[in-house]
Amino acid sequence: MIPKHPFFAHARRGYHHGRLKDALIEAALSLVAQRGPHGFTLAEAAKLVGVTAAAPYRHFADRNELMGELARRGFELFGERLSKAWDEGRPEARAALRRMGSAYLSFASAEPGLYTAMFQDAKNICGPRAELVANQAFEGLIQAASAVLATKGVSPHETRRLASELWALAHGTAMLTLAGHLGRNEDPAAILEHGAEALIEKALVRRQA
Repeated sequence: MIPKHPFFAHARRGYHHGRLKDALIEAALSLVAQRGPHGFTLAEAAKLVGVTAAAPYRHFADRNELMGELARRGFELFGERLSKAWDEGRPEARAALRRMGSAYLSFASAEPGLYTAMFQDAKNICGPRAELVANQAFEGLIQAASAVLATKGVSPHETRRLASELWALAHGTAMLTLAGHLGRNEDPAAILEHGAEALIEKALVRRQA
């Protein structure tokens, strides 16, 4: 049985109603969460749905294409969560950026299957639509970095550099959390917040140098 997931609620109606593609995506989500991004085959996804091994090929050329679609949908939801947390920088840019950090970690913890699919291999994010949704998530981070540094006259190059550094920090913290490498007394949100503040201050120092 495919576990229920709110993002793929329509898949629960099943392939009997012409929803095979969505059912296969949700099956992949479950398998990735259980086994990791390389721990299943297209045939196993078909078996979980309850169709023949040949049925998935009506919608996906291979397993990588299925993973790419899962990643695309994941980035859509991810971008929505970050945008909601940013809330146009209200009431103040740094406070809004901290909310984005918390939303980032919450998404990774709540959606390990989606998060793993999204970041396991950038080559899976192929096609204009997939690239668009993946880039939109990063553009949101660039927007936040720009707002934080706006009053300091920092160049667009430095803004993009800061956004990349913040993304790397958030991703590293999320992955360490998912892997269980952070101890019980370590707060991932606090680690991310302190690291982000240090990166922001470093960006301001580079601007003055």
